[in-house]
Amino acid sequence: MIHEIAVLPVHSAQTEQFKQAFADVVHLLQRAKGYHGHMLAQGIESPETFNLIVRWASLEDHAPGFEASDDHQTFMLGLEEYFSEEPTVYHIQAIASDIALPTV
Repeated sequence: MIHEIAVLPVHSAQTEQFKQAFADVVHLLQRAKGYHGHMLAQGIESPETFNLIVRWASLEDHAPGFEASDDHQTFMLGLEEYFSEEPTVYHIQAIASDIALPTV
């Protein structure tokens, strides 16, 4: 199991619209091969910064898997107008944890 961390900088005047846009396209992520849940979190000190944490069965399920799919292209088209700059994406693998990310 790996986690994709996507830091999503959103125009400050469009955070509510971004949340709705995400709700409109999240089904594309949820049906991806290897998807095991996600959490979208909004920054407290920086409410224009969102973090999307996605659990994947393997790195390959995310990249190239989902990233190379038509669903990913549509997912990003639904969100990209809200980004104030390019999102940052990286992956982590848990070594130890007692916290489970909720499935939304």
